[in-house]
Amino acid sequence: MSLPLIMIATALVAFTLGGLTMWPFARRLRSRLTDAIWQLEHDPVTGMLNRAGLLAVHSILAKAAASQPVVVVLIDLDDFKPVNDTHGHDRGDDVLAAIGGRIADIAALHGGTAARLSGDEFAALLPVRTADLARLADTFVALIAQPVELTTDGAPGLLTVTASVGIALAEGTDPFEEVALRRADIAMYHAKHQGRNRHAVYEPGMAMPAAGDRRGPRLRDRRISDEATA
Repeated sequence: MSLPLIMIATALVAFTLGGLTMWPFARRLRSRLTDAIWQLEHDPVTGMLNRAGLLAVHSILAKAAASQPVVVVLIDLDDFKPVNDTHGHDRGDDVLAAIGGRIADIAALHGGTAARLSGDEFAALLPVRTADLARLADTFVALIAQPVELTTDGAPGLLTVTASVGIALAEGTDPFEEVALRRADIAMYHAKHQGRNRHAVYEPGMAMPAAGDRRGPRLRDRRISDEATA
């Protein structure tokens, strides 16, 4: 074999061996990148989408079907803090995961998706498949209020958690947080004001209840206010 052919063969062998050596590393790197992306868009407690993930889904929907309206559901659990105080945060996380699973199942049944936004606040983004928003909202209220099986100190038991639900229609091109989610937020606070464990449907002109009936500005409201005054 001539010297040039020997050099070429040696280079090919070296390249092949190098590729075989790098393949496991590249595979691990891709796996880590995939995990990192998943974590950026998902809630670690429930496995649901987080706020960033839901925003990404809305962005995709807005581009794919700009003329189609969407249904936005905002769900806030009623008086959830005592659950953590009484049973501990680990059991509280178990309850959040169980309720989050119910919310995700309802959303999927209606062709949509759901997310845990923060703390005890969830949201769902659905295509418009029915004009009866009240009935849809009541489905969320009723299923969330079903008892959750909870084991505390080795003893099984049942825990009931209720929710206030706000539901609203918005155009697919409407800004999600500033318009779509804001409308559902206003409706949700009306449900709180009307006694909790119930829903309210957003209507044009509906305003946020008086400050005394609310828990205070949400993080997104404070952020929007800060941006407006910056």
